[in-house]
Amino acid sequence: MAGKIEVPNSLKADLPPTTFGKILAATPVVMAVISTMLAGLASSEMTRAQYDRSSAAQLQSKAGDQWNYAADKKNRGALAHNSLDLLAASVATHPLTAAALPGADDATITALTEGKLPAITMPKYDEGVKAALDALANNRPESEITAALAKVKESQVADALNAASDAANDFDSATKSINSTSDKLDGKLMRGTPEDFHDFAAARLAYTAARYDAEARLNQAVASVYELQVREKNISAEKHHARSAKFFYGMLASQMGVIIATFALAARKRNLLWSLAAAAGAAAVAFSVYVYLCV
Repeated sequence: MAGKIEVPNSLKADLPPTTFGKILAATPVVMAVISTMLAGLASSEMTRAQYDRSSAAQLQSKAGDQWNYAADKKNRGALAHNSLDLLAASVATHPLTAAALPGADDATITALTEGKLPAITMPKYDEGVKAALDALANNRPESEITAALAKVKESQVADALNAASDAANDFDSATKSINSTSDKLDGKLMRGTPEDFHDFAAARLAYTAARYDAEARLNQAVASVYELQVREKNISAEKHHARSAKFFYGMLASQMGVIIATFALAARKRNLLWSLAAAAGAAAVAFSVYVYLCV
């Protein structure tokens, strides 16, 4: 009959005697897992920060395009005003009548004889977006713009951009037929009497100047919303950058726990040193949870 097997005392000394001791025995593995997890979170946050920075640069380029369009149209409008002044100083002009515009549609006749542009519908924004745009337009400190943006959802700014773009596109569509018809009338009236052509040229220059001024305002509205999106992305990038740094510190703390536990194993003094390792790991987890929830 087989005798009772007993574990030598030398081996018993190496085994965790209690449940708590067994938990402490797993500390190096747990700390290694936590360290890996925090390293991944730090890397992920840094990647998101870099992505937001890249998005901000792209949005800034789009905003710059819109500002350039607005400036160009302002210049074209000023040139049309100057040309109108020169024409008025050179020859006598008279108000244009519908009879002088053969084949023109109603919109073209209204624009050239009455100086009325198609209806301009400026975009409407949420109150929060309007407050942020006002802060931006008035060159308020970045802290005030940031505080105003904190009250606005990213989707609301995206909706504002869509509204501004739609307003610009709607006005472009409304003026297309007028521009096309004016081009045809220009060639036709140029072959007529000088007086009729001078009257048409004066009316067209007045319409063109007003149209460019309106288009410039609409482009400025689009550019302003793009500027808000740039700041949104930069704020988000700063947040992710800060989170990445804090997760990195948490990873260092957990790695410290692994090192302490390793020394404990080497010295076979598990209770105190392994307790320190467990405390370091708990602190790393608590700190990471704080960063995730509060920062």
